[in-house]
Amino acid sequence: MALAPQFIGHRIGSAAAKHSLEVYLDYTCPFSAKIYKKLRKEVIPYLNNEHPNEVQLIFRQQVQPWHPSSTLVHEAALAVERVDNTKFWDFSDVLFERQTEYYDEAVYTKSRNEIYGKLADLATTVNVPGDKVLSYLTIRSGEAKNSGNQVTNDLKLQIKIGRQNGIHVSPTVLFDGLKDDSVSSSWDLDQWKEYFKSKL
Repeated sequence: MALAPQFIGHRIGSAAAKHSLEVYLDYTCPFSAKIYKKLRKEVIPYLNNEHPNEVQLIFRQQVQPWHPSSTLVHEAALAVERVDNTKFWDFSDVLFERQTEYYDEAVYTKSRNEIYGKLADLATTVNVPGDKVLSYLTIRSGEAKNSGNQVTNDLKLQIKIGRQNGIHVSPTVLFDGLKDDSVSSSWDLDQWKEYFKSKL
């Protein structure tokens, strides 16, 4: 599937790969964390070894607004990509490892600005300058225009593609552009191997 140039960091593998695996994920969703970690730690290494250059993996952001911090966390990932697109996956690793810090109960008493500050600090753990990340997240004061921050338009594009494809839950997987509800966040590596045996 197509990937806008500003989201180049969302891809693992070659854009020329014969197949695409798109995974719609929410950083505050425990099931998204489960499938993400399996893909990163086991499935991608398996594909690289057994089926090199055959599958590209695309991270699709699926903000779930019933968790208000979901928007802020996804914005931070987009800001990191803007600063250094090679760090998008490293930052995603950290976000999923520490996702409970952004659950409703953990951030209920925190302001939006405080959460942005914490996320900018988190970016420094993957060697991305926090001040640069924060500059993309900051809301400029002045006349009330409700125009968002410097990654608002990026987030809109991420949300639009999910809506266009009828994505409602995370995680949701598309293989070669078609939604495949048979894929489970609970799959082990052997189940993924069987899946790719039927696809490649």
